[in-house]
Amino acid sequence: MEVNLNTIIAKQRMKEKKLRITPQRHAVYANLLSRQDHPTVDSILADINSDLPIASKASVYSALAVLREVGLVREVLLEEGVTRYDAKIEPHHHFVCHQCGSIDDLEWGVFSNLTMDNLPEGLHGNSYEIIVKGICSCCS
Repeated sequence: MEVNLNTIIAKQRMKEKKLRITPQRHAVYANLLSRQDHPTVDSILADINSDLPIASKASVYSALAVLREVGLVREVLLEEGVTRYDAKIEPHHHFVCHQCGSIDDLEWGVFSNLTMDNLPEGLHGNSYEIIVKGICSCCS
């Protein structure tokens, strides 16, 4: 049911921006909604083309750019040189396992005592995201 509600929201946001929901955009967004692993473009492409080729790498990049523009998807940079994507757009943090590479979402309140009150003079922060690196429960 959640995918349907998210699809309705996606259609509304796209309509507000006068953008079409192409089969590729729909497939990319549906794929991201069904995953928890913060996939790369190549991973999304392989997944949506596994049954019937409907997208090229360029169309996946294009779909992701549009989905980011309307606020449905965000880029997640957890390792150097690798861009991952996430349909969970509410604020949250990430845990990355050094051993198996798994990525887990951490709820925002896990680090509730952090503030930006002690930033150096002249710096004014408005958001932050924490990446915790370590060993997951499966690998320990």
